[in-house]
Amino acid sequence: MIGATTSAYLARRAAQQERVRILYRRALKDTLNWAVHRHLFYRDASDLREKFEANKHVEDLDTINKIIAAGEATYNKWRHPDPYIVPWAPGGSKFTRNPVPPSGIEIVYDYGKEDND
Repeated sequence: MIGATTSAYLARRAAQQERVRILYRRALKDTLNWAVHRHLFYRDASDLREKFEANKHVEDLDTINKIIAAGEATYNKWRHPDPYIVPWAPGGSKFTRNPVPPSGIEIVYDYGKEDND
């Protein structure tokens, strides 16, 4: 009985840790969208880390769930409306700029060699 309770507790705790990790990474990446210069980003990233560290000592699982839900709601409220996309990634300005040639067109790489038969 104690083993089942312990394993359930550890499974729930692991799920919460994963949610916190994902939330922190998303918020940190979104901070790059708001802070254009690195010196601004470092200050904002430090403030974000302090917010996460403030609740590090909480042990009650229900309280942790409430804190995570509040953090996710805050993240969704303040998410950047036009996030930066790497130019060559899907949705970027250079994505499929040079598309592959259509089928039926053959590219010959002979580099100037001629057949003198």
